[in-house]
Amino acid sequence: MNPALSDPAWREREYSPSSAIGGNYAPHIARYVQDSATARESIPLQADRRYGDAPRALIDFFPAPKQQSVTGLLVFIHGGYWQELSKNESCFLAPAWHEAGFAHAVIGYTLAPSATLPQIVDECVAALNWLKARATSLGFDQDRIVVAGSSAGAYLAAACATRVSLKGIVPISGIYDVAPLIGTSINVALRLNPVNAAALNLMTTTSQLAPSVVAYGEIETSEFKRQSRSFAALLNDRGVNCECFEIPQRNHFDVVHELADNGTRLFAATFQLFNR
Repeated sequence: MNPALSDPAWREREYSPSSAIGGNYAPHIARYVQDSATARESIPLQADRRYGDAPRALIDFFPAPKQQSVTGLLVFIHGGYWQELSKNESCFLAPAWHEAGFAHAVIGYTLAPSATLPQIVDECVAALNWLKARATSLGFDQDRIVVAGSSAGAYLAAACATRVSLKGIVPISGIYDVAPLIGTSINVALRLNPVNAAALNLMTTTSQLAPSVVAYGEIETSEFKRQSRSFAALLNDRGVNCECFEIPQRNHFDVVHELADNGTRLFAATFQLFNR
């Protein structure tokens, strides 16, 4: 264990992803908003499909292009430390995957402190089960679902895979052991303590795990890199097919755009998950 983990100031810095880019991440959020607006305007969309009773329990669903064969579904779960952002600015992957012939869904969920992390996981599981139950009418194969997530969404994608049968997951720049967040400002809304953090630790799960593509940016803090590599090592130790790599010249906020570009390694690796 890294002795620095006992230093609250060190953990505050290491688990603040904007610290690796000088603190200003507003331009990246602005790009999410702009690219998502473009996607919502340019591709057929079934907006705000309700999967639960909570106000944010909604899915934006982008049907696959008309074609003869049943296609796969790429699901995206947004980040924001489980307390910021929404599905509305998280639709930017849709154009590339629509062009590739896939259906795409973006999950909304209740944010902390209005929901605990276990409750947020429950909502995402419910969203996936809702999608699976409607696979035929929505035009995709329920056995060909890959779930991608960025940052907090990476944790949610991995947590869902322990409870829902998936073709694969693509956790990007994630946290899989949440205990280091205790004592940081991030935890004010999350209300984690040693007991519930231990129960939420995906690094110690004995549940099923899905084939994975684990990725992170070159311009990230050492802890985000360590957590990604450690989770990938767990998967490999468990005999789960896993590819893990660092993406050059990308940071915590823009690395996800690699999944919106069909010429990247991350896009190609994700595409391959559907065919395993």
